[in-house]
Amino acid sequence: MNARTALKSLDDALAELLAHAQNTLGTEQVSTFDADGRVLAQDVTSALHVPPADNSSMDGYALRCADVTQPGAQLPLTQRIAAGAVGQPLAAASVARIFTGAPIPPGADAVVMQEDCDAVGGGSAAGMGAADVAAAVITVRVNTMPRLGQWIRRAGEDVAKGAVVLSKGERLTPASLGLAASIGMDELLVARKPRVALFSTGDELVMPGDVAPQNMKPGAIYNSNRFFLRALLLRLGCVVTDFGIVPDKLDATLQALRAASQAHDLILTSGGVSVGEEDHIKPAVQALGELNLWQIAIKPGKPFAYGKIGAAHFMGLPGNPVSSFITFMALVRPFLLRLQGVNAADIDLASKTIAIPAHFTWARADKRREFLRVRRNTAGGLDLFPNQSSGVLTSVVWGDGVVDNPPGRTIAHGDVVQFMSFADLMN
Repeated sequence: MNARTALKSLDDALAELLAHAQNTLGTEQVSTFDADGRVLAQDVTSALHVPPADNSSMDGYALRCADVTQPGAQLPLTQRIAAGAVGQPLAAASVARIFTGAPIPPGADAVVMQEDCDAVGGGSAAGMGAADVAAAVITVRVNTMPRLGQWIRRAGEDVAKGAVVLSKGERLTPASLGLAASIGMDELLVARKPRVALFSTGDELVMPGDVAPQNMKPGAIYNSNRFFLRALLLRLGCVVTDFGIVPDKLDATLQALRAASQAHDLILTSGGVSVGEEDHIKPAVQALGELNLWQIAIKPGKPFAYGKIGAAHFMGLPGNPVSSFITFMALVRPFLLRLQGVNAADIDLASKTIAIPAHFTWARADKRREFLRVRRNTAGGLDLFPNQSSGVLTSVVWGDGVVDNPPGRTIAHGDVVQFMSFADLMN
């Protein structure tokens, strides 16, 4: 690729990637207990109302509003209904002791909380069973005027029978699992987890623990990309095979790519996607499959490669750590989510942005789309990390997100900018 090759916009590159990410992973049935983060492969429809019957949202007394003509009205207690029990039709001009979650007895049209009532004759219903209540003579004074339907949860007010409660393509959350359980789903059909082969290239790379800091040779660096890329992949629900560090040699690169292509959906590499003499990813992928080597119009993160080796997708990220991190967020993350069947509209970067004022200036407009590392401050604005270099991983740890800055734009203090939170982009 020569220097005159036009840069591809991030939006165009992502559209091409998503077009390749047809969901061919297959599906599997998993326990609802174990489905957090998985992507639904079919709609989940309720076979019942939730709640299944009208029930009380308070501990108190079920009654007919018409029987309470003024505050202080006294009515006999005729039954006691606990959660899980079934009451009898409510006798005229009487009340039923009722507890949270218990079904409303036929005839009752309101619940008065126990704090607004007093037992004034024959003792108290507290601790009594249904037979005790029937044998005792207890009168309840209702100290407030009830409203029709108060403190009653209606059948189906949460979920109606036949309703789709979770949709195909949704990524399941802890709340989703609770909702699925509430309609009796002990298992869910989800997309199979993507299998990802991960390796880094570069003779300069050293693994932490292999060499002590004081013994590092000149030019050597610790392999930080391997750690955060693996963690990001795991957060996306991937099964990761770590192939380690591959030397900057064509035969070693070919061997690693052949092995990785055998049983993986995606091969993800870091480094070696430029066009220098020691960058062997391009010729190796071309020898084994097909390759599109792009230059993306973003900063940081310009070098990026996509291709296929057999049935496995291939993505090559730049070696600079912040470039690798940002490119993963912008391109690899949406690709992997789409591969699992997540709807494209739900992974669009624009849907992740919110408007926040910049509490900094940015006078150096760039022809590329920039992702500036920033942090929210207590005044409701954004502070800028002072060093925006692609090699400064500290900026990603210090920051809690990025400003998505369009090409050619400067930023003045107080300008409203588009902020994307790392919390939204790491899951």
